Amino acid sequence: MKIEGDAILLRIFIGEKDRDKETKKLLYKRIIEILRENDIAGATVVRGILGFGASTRIHEASILSLSEDLPVVIEVVDIEERINKVLPKLDNIITSGLITMEKVHVIKYSPKEK
Repeated sequence: MKIEGDAILLRIFIGEKDRDKETKKLLYKRIIEILRENDIAGATVVRGILGFGASTRIHEASILSLSEDLPVVIEVVDIEERINKVLPKLDNIITSGLITMEKVHVIKYSPKEK
């Protein structure tokens, strides 16, 4: 698969400890599974070192504060049709968090040659 041109950047903001209520898996891992099963071009999970959400409780990574519920952002880029197809599945499992979408222009995306 090769993508160049207009695409959608989907960002999902959740907590590191959040779990899928049905499978009991860590939510970010379950989201990645769903994205892969639905032929999404790619996704990256980024762990934050400091942040807060709707609860306004600060989550941070430091030696003195060993928080294991740090912010997690999942970034996904693909064409709009594929993103729209997977959104309902994500909506069913993300009970707390934030999902954003924005239009982006992909300059180059291509898989490594095997």
